[in-house]
Amino acid sequence: MLGPALALAAYLVGSISFGLVLADRQGVDLRSVGSGNIGATNVGRALGKSTGRKVMLLDMLKGFVPVALARWTFDLSWPWITVVGIAAALGHVFPIWHSFRGGKGAATAGGVLLGALPPIGAATLVAFVVVKKLSRRASVASLSAATLAAALTMVFDGRQWPIQLAVGLWILVVIRHADNIARLLRGEEPPG
Repeated sequence: MLGPALALAAYLVGSISFGLVLADRQGVDLRSVGSGNIGATNVGRALGKSTGRKVMLLDMLKGFVPVALARWTFDLSWPWITVVGIAAALGHVFPIWHSFRGGKGAATAGGVLLGALPPIGAATLVAFVVVKKLSRRASVASLSAATLAAALTMVFDGRQWPIQLAVGLWILVVIRHADNIARLLRGEEPPG
């Protein structure tokens, strides 16, 4: 009974769109500014880098906390850890509190990986920072980090459920970045 309850809680907490909450507190309609996305990159553009970093940290925590609880506190089986992690990411992407219009899921997915597979999550975070610095594009960094996480999990972990978690998160991040990928292929993706 604990697994389903934690998965539901992960989805509901994942549905808290911190970008919208912080923007609203400053009187900004985040959906009508910049890209209109609710994630840290658009928050950084609209409200400053400091606020963008806060949103990124909060979005990571809503993935990390439920998965860390499932894995390390409650010692749930890997199928439930996977379900809890995917539920948190789906909450961010399709938030019930915000008409199912959410973000792209990269920061929440990173938090999930840090909670479920700490070394792979840490490598993913480092990859995100390095690629963002080099490319100056959060979309490139997010896609690179998600791809690296899936590859590292397949190569160094090899267990069915961790692979399903990492690949599931990768699929979600890639789908949510479809517009970014199209702009990158056309050479039109703005820095940020």
